[in-house]
Amino acid sequence: MPPDSYVKTHIHTDGPIPGPHSLLTLTSAAFTVDGVLTGTFTTNVRELPGATLHPIALSHWRTRADDWLCTRRASRPPVLAMTAYARWIDQLPGAATFVTDTAESDYLFVYWYLQRFAGLWPFARTSTDPDLRARLPRPRVCTLAGCRTPDRELAFTS
Repeated sequence: MPPDSYVKTHIHTDGPIPGPHSLLTLTSAAFTVDGVLTGTFTTNVRELPGATLHPIALSHWRTRADDWLCTRRASRPPVLAMTAYARWIDQLPGAATFVTDTAESDYLFVYWYLQRFAGLWPFARTSTDPDLRARLPRPRVCTLAGCRTPDRELAFTS
């Protein structure tokens, strides 16, 4: 039986909650429990029909115009993005665990988008264990310049 996979995720959004606001980017990295990288996934997601850019997010994105444009390049409809993400999770070795901090909105957006557009939650379990989160490396797969500075912690929602 292959070892389990532990998935850390990084997102960018245009507001605080899914539905009225959209998921813009989704990036995940899968690790063994020992922190060995086993795979990555990244996609840009098209805005939801009727969703709006939250005023606070608008002021944030105005300071990162190049990053905003990067989130819109090659963006995919939500159903295609989330179906591809669910397939990627299913192909990971062992049972997949979504590793998250529930104080961040990554779980909320990823759960909502997977349920809404893929019709399922493909993870075997979810872990909020801070020791596990600290033990796994920070995924350095985000393509946005504002996320690649060495001193920057991952801002799970921007």
